[in-house]
Amino acid sequence: MSGKVYLVGGGPGDPELLTRKAWRVLQSADIILHDDLVSQEILRVLPSSAKIVNVGKRCGAKKISQDQINELMIAAARDGKVVARLKSGDPLLFGRAGEEMEALRQAGVTFEVIPGVTAALGAAAAAQISLTHRRHASRVVFITAHRSEGLGLRARGFEWVDRPLAQDSTYVIYMPGYSYGELSAELQAEGFRSDTPCIVISRATTRDEVASRTMVGKLEQCPVVAPPALIIVGAVVADSLDQEAGEKQFSSELSAEVLDLALQHPYFHSSGRSGAE
Repeated sequence: MSGKVYLVGGGPGDPELLTRKAWRVLQSADIILHDDLVSQEILRVLPSSAKIVNVGKRCGAKKISQDQINELMIAAARDGKVVARLKSGDPLLFGRAGEEMEALRQAGVTFEVIPGVTAALGAAAAAQISLTHRRHASRVVFITAHRSEGLGLRARGFEWVDRPLAQDSTYVIYMPGYSYGELSAELQAEGFRSDTPCIVISRATTRDEVASRTMVGKLEQCPVVAPPALIIVGAVVADSLDQEAGEKQFSSELSAEVLDLALQHPYFHSSGRSGAE
């Protein structure tokens, strides 16, 4: 008997930002393998009927290898289980989904990718930043500052950015790490002016969201925030400052009300276990 694996995008953290398909698959799954960065709000609404396993691989504190995660997915699917591989944001953006899809293909396991709201879009919405404001930015560049064997921005992709850096672009830096001073120096070495506005956003769209607005040259003065975090760099950040009316408050009451209604809605119960197939 063959099961199926779903690579599910959990979005930036707010359960209400899960797609309807993601929600339906999670409610129907036999096994949910989730990353460390999936928010507590989402973990709290996972079904008690599923076996839930944390397979997080946070930098410097790996609990499990990628090969072991692949083996868990394959073994469960071959046992006829519906497997939800739950990832923060979107599975196809800095989510190592490529390696998992390769392993599933090689094993002959059926799988499907369910996209999610990526962190950049969730953070921009929470901070009310238009990433492509027509007066400032005609494109958006996503990059990760995550270090691999001591490598920095250049080794992770900045050599492919137009030189000099395009001033009509917004740059979103995923996984900025904790060395903001080092990152600031790298950004300036790559051509960013010290007065380029930027914002550090942690745990966007959740009740633990923290945002600090600053400039590239003063980035090291920002308090280090908890992951998941990212940094948005560009003129669009300054424009959002002009329109900001105050800090956004996370509405836990609204989320709880909507989630209760969703759980009671016949849409989520009409198809039973086959709803994930």
